[in-house]
Amino acid sequence: MELIEILKTAVQAGASDVHLVIGKAPMMRLNGEITEIPGTAKLAADESKRLIYSILYEEQRAKFEEHWELDTSFAVTGLSRFRVNVFLQKNGVEAVMRVISSKIPTPEQLRLPQAVVNFTDLERGLILVTGPTGSGKSTTLAAIMELINQKFPCNVLTIEDPIEFVYDSKKSVFRQREVGQNTKNFQAALKSALRQDPDVILVGEMRDLETISLAITAAETGHLCFGTLHTQDCPSTIDRIIDVFPPHQQAQIRVQLAVTLQGVV
Repeated sequence: MELIEILKTAVQAGASDVHLVIGKAPMMRLNGEITEIPGTAKLAADESKRLIYSILYEEQRAKFEEHWELDTSFAVTGLSRFRVNVFLQKNGVEAVMRVISSKIPTPEQLRLPQAVVNFTDLERGLILVTGPTGSGKSTTLAAIMELINQKFPCNVLTIEDPIEFVYDSKKSVFRQREVGQNTKNFQAALKSALRQDPDVILVGEMRDLETISLAITAAETGHLCFGTLHTQDCPSTIDRIIDVFPPHQQAQIRVQLAVTLQGVV
């Protein structure tokens, strides 16, 4: 049993996720429910580890064995891309693999409101796409980025962990950097980005004070900056950003947001 065959069966069935679970046959999430992948057998601990390690570079294996957690992505030619979370649990190494369409959806296919589509016409400012895990933040941003790619001669820099959708440069030039592979962290990449003549910057996830602060600075200095946050609605998004900062900085952050924030999706 090889991983490619497991993934092929799941993708052809229309699964959104694949789970490698020790002591069970490989599972897939299909129509919202977890079910066994047909034609597969129960995984022993060593088999689960072998399948997972087959998609990891030596550096990724070393990183996983140091931290016991790893986020990455990979592609199977002619099938799909996959976003992968590898983790250690009490029985051994397991993984969950999210199926990512190789074709970037259009705003029309996602039924994005015209107000969201209009964000692509902005020249500067901060736009946040929010929601819980699995709500479609990355897919929404991909549709927006691809529309920019089709419309404008821009320099677009993405900073992601991991890279999910891959863009072919059309009118725009795309540079995609993956945390842990092409840059050490979001903060280092954002600092460097400001010296790379970008028009548009995509921050895959705004997790901490420094990343949020640098994204706001990028928007203030004339760039169009997109980012994601794990928040439920617009008011909680603004509160989340402000609350990351110490009390003595919060008044200034409110002013900066008032100037730079163009929208929350």
